[in-house]
Amino acid sequence: MLKVTAILLAAGLSRRMGEDKLSFDYEGKSLLQRAVDLLSDLPVHRHIIITTDAGSKSIVLPPGIQLFVNKDPSAGLSGSVKLGVKKARGTHYLFLNADQPRLTLNDVYQLLKIAKANPDKIIYPMINEKPCSPTIFPKSFRKQLLGLSGNKGGSVVRDANEEYSIGAIPEHLNNFVDVDNMEDYRGLF
Repeated sequence: MLKVTAILLAAGLSRRMGEDKLSFDYEGKSLLQRAVDLLSDLPVHRHIIITTDAGSKSIVLPPGIQLFVNKDPSAGLSGSVKLGVKKARGTHYLFLNADQPRLTLNDVYQLLKIAKANPDKIIYPMINEKPCSPTIFPKSFRKQLLGLSGNKGGSVVRDANEEYSIGAIPEHLNNFVDVDNMEDYRGLF
């Protein structure tokens, strides 16, 4: 049985956007709050948010979610990934990005279903023949995830372990769009 810790990565500095993109509104909520609400609804073992000090003050935290502040987000994505892994419990890590506002519970359920059938594999969606987020890692990749540095995330571990990875084509490709710049944000509407 999978015991998944869902880890919402929300400590980026929005360098490509030039301002805090997670505060941007989409359908009446900030991108960050939408991601927190999705995280809260996931039927997993543990729910964790990794965010900045400012981010921690801008969300309504539902019960059952643990929030941890990345005290040095300028050090890059690896710091948030490692903090999430250190705080996680269970058999698997599900990494979610806070900048995918169209992502739904059903999208994540599909990935969890594949992970349940393939518990020793890294599971991720494939969009236009490219790997995307969210990604599920078995605990057996813990050491590699903790070895990340700089602005590198789990994709480094996934790419180094292709034989242990399954890319799945999701039902709704547009739900996996992430917001990296103003053009991406405008494209949501």
